[in-house]
Amino acid sequence: MEKKIIIDFLEKIELFQSLEKEEFDTVAQNITTRNFAPKTMLFAENRPREYIFIIYKGEVELFKKSPSGVEIMLSVFRRLDFLGEGSLTDDSQHSTSARARIKTEVFCLHKDFFAANGPIALKIFSNIARVISRRMRQTNARAVSLSAQYESGRTRREQDLLGERDVPDEYYYGIQTLRALENFNITGVTLNFYPVLVQSLAMVKMAAAKANYDLGLLSSPLSDAIIKACCEIINGKYIYHFVVDMMQGGAGTSTNMNANEVIANRALEILGHEKGQYRYCHPNNHVNMSQSTNDAYPTAIKIALIRSNEGLVHVLTELIKAFRDKADEFAHVIKMGRTQLQDAVPMTLGQAFEAYAVTLEEEIQRLNENVRLFLEVNLGGTAIGTGINALPGYSSAVIENLRKITGYEIVVSFNLVEATQDTGAFVMYSSAIKRLAVKLSKICNDLRLLSSGPRAGFNEINLPPMQPGSTIMPGKVNPVIPEVVNQIAYKVIGNDLTVTMAAEAGQLELNVMEPVMVFSLFESIEMLKNGMETLNHRCIKGITANEKRCRELVENSIGLVTALVPYIGYEECGRIAAEALQSERSVYDLVLEKKLMSKKELDIVLLPENMITPKGLF
Repeated sequence: MEKKIIIDFLEKIELFQSLEKEEFDTVAQNITTRNFAPKTMLFAENRPREYIFIIYKGEVELFKKSPSGVEIMLSVFRRLDFLGEGSLTDDSQHSTSARARIKTEVFCLHKDFFAANGPIALKIFSNIARVISRRMRQTNARAVSLSAQYESGRTRREQDLLGERDVPDEYYYGIQTLRALENFNITGVTLNFYPVLVQSLAMVKMAAAKANYDLGLLSSPLSDAIIKACCEIINGKYIYHFVVDMMQGGAGTSTNMNANEVIANRALEILGHEKGQYRYCHPNNHVNMSQSTNDAYPTAIKIALIRSNEGLVHVLTELIKAFRDKADEFAHVIKMGRTQLQDAVPMTLGQAFEAYAVTLEEEIQRLNENVRLFLEVNLGGTAIGTGINALPGYSSAVIENLRKITGYEIVVSFNLVEATQDTGAFVMYSSAIKRLAVKLSKICNDLRLLSSGPRAGFNEINLPPMQPGSTIMPGKVNPVIPEVVNQIAYKVIGNDLTVTMAAEAGQLELNVMEPVMVFSLFESIEMLKNGMETLNHRCIKGITANEKRCRELVENSIGLVTALVPYIGYEECGRIAAEALQSERSVYDLVLEKKLMSKKELDIVLLPENMITPKGLF
């Protein structure tokens, strides 16, 4: 290959920035060219480092093997990327392996070159240090994936109103997302933790692209590329390029720009351009056309919450079924009912579990009623609801497209100015989630009480043992699953308060606190889904009844006297109860002794099975 071609290529590589013309000439003289067939190894894990590899044509995949021998894909490198720069700085072995994916041509530079060319080596080492520093900063600030530390080192220069920055070229996000990464390293919970939110953002952007094409604002190739990029995201690709922290300032602008930049850069590739060449497809001018964060972001949130609610209801339905199955299983088990933790009247254990099923079943209706509030959106209102920068007819067009994409009966708000500042739907849905959490917590309190003991408590049911319960008390097993659901409920209740306060904090034409509402709602939904699944499969399905213990408690209870009120009166029953408690004798014996009822009558009335449903007087 001609030396001029090699030099022209090397000038584009970040590793060789700042070299003089003569120095480029020296490097080019020491370059060797190698061709690799598909699946051929460039270097292997635990082998000595010798070369730095600069990809001229083709693709190289970087991977690592787990202890069990499974390959873990780390990254894919393409033209202008370089690998193996560690060869220039030490004699250690490769920590990863590299393999050609397709026919690949590579420039190779042996590490001995640097020992013989000190001034050039110093400049290249300086560039390597900058690359490694950036890799470590990205890895520490946001552990997006295992491959974060294996960036190629190549960057692209982007600019915004605050200046210019170098963006790692592997990533589809751009400069505004990069600034958000630096500004909002808050919770460590990023957008990609909730793929449904990322996919819903893509749905909104797709609907907008279709509407803008229909209105003659986007060309067919451009709209097609944006739509295809959105489809890929909806289908699960590029989710890990949505890296902004869920907790952020700016009313969701960083989230919206993360979506705009990823979609724009992927669309650029589809159009045959390189990432960052925004003159062909711009994040704001094209992907965000006819939109504002203030209408696109809340619309995407609402779609995501509708979709998430479907999953929540599904898990809840499965839990209800588990309680109902136990109700059938325990229908014959007589136990003592209690009010205010005091003996009341007999019931069946099945009735208790059926009550749990019914009380949770009510929450399906509540959740579905409240989530329907999200079908009303402000898309088309742009900044504050006036529709500035959107053509007449855009709102109806984008809503129609969004209905087709999502399958939901989405409607545009009657008053877009009001809808842009209103967050009442979030408050209502949050309250429904809180109500479910409160009921779950109450049920778990009951399970802990009913299983308490085993010798010094109620001991009416057995929870499946999940783990040893004490580091000091041998044999102790704790009700850890109900306990964790209790704690989830407390967090959900706190999140509801956060949503309430954030909704109240809205000012004038916009509520800038939507990100914390979104974070709180999605966190609550995910915790409840996980908590209910855990409660179902690790607790409810494995519960057994201590039938003998339940019956003993009933037969020895003073609460049986309640059944005698229609026959001997409230006052007499009160005296019997007091005497039974004081003398530690049974109600049955005292009634017979005082000849208040015959044995035959008493046996019928005090039969526990006769006290669990309404009965007429004999």
